[in-house]
Amino acid sequence: MQTIKVLLVEDDPMVRQVNSQFIEKVQGFQVIATAKNGIEGFSKIKEVKPDLVLMDIFMPEQDGLLTLRKIRSENITVDVITVTAANDMQTIQQILHLGVFDYIMKPFTFERMQQTLLNYYEFKMKTLKSNDLTQEELDEMIHNYRNSETIESAQSEQKLPTELPKGFNRNTLHKVLNYISDSEEGASADDVAVGIGVARVTARRYLDFLEKHDLIKVDVHYGGVGRPINQYFI
Repeated sequence: MQTIKVLLVEDDPMVRQVNSQFIEKVQGFQVIATAKNGIEGFSKIKEVKPDLVLMDIFMPEQDGLLTLRKIRSENITVDVITVTAANDMQTIQQILHLGVFDYIMKPFTFERMQQTLLNYYEFKMKTLKSNDLTQEELDEMIHNYRNSETIESAQSEQKLPTELPKGFNRNTLHKVLNYISDSEEGASADDVAVGIGVARVTARRYLDFLEKHDLIKVDVHYGGVGRPINQYFI
């Protein structure tokens, strides 16, 4: 499996450590360097030549927006994902115009970071394999990896109850439902937990909720040894 080399640019030491741990938890990604501001980050991009930069926007000395502009003005071939608390439309538009792969707003969950990195890995592998593309292949690369989760969420949103139990997260509920939907042979609570990056007990709570509302079905599999396993499917 090819490894994606990541440079993490973040001024807060604690956030930098947490984000680094998040990245390293996703198979195929390695943090090769970190930087505490845009000046240091820009220098390290040239020094360590990462495949991907995860960068905050609000930083001292040189912010992420100016750093992005410098990366693009010098035609440095590196992909960038911004991870920031900036949520105003003007800043978002400026960042998107500078060609970031994704824009993650703080605070965020590990699942959100994981999904972005998995999407990026799929995109990167396709770019490495192909020299010439058909229109269909190009459409899949440009549109599908960005839109698939949004489309799935919109479709599942129509099915979900308006009121959720206390402690339930609607985004996590979407992920569980989409994971089961994509599993042709069904999935166990363990499968779901690993697949979307949550604890098994959390996965089981969401699965029980979806089954109760007739959004998924369950089939009990009896093995030769041990307790029976619940297999969930659409």
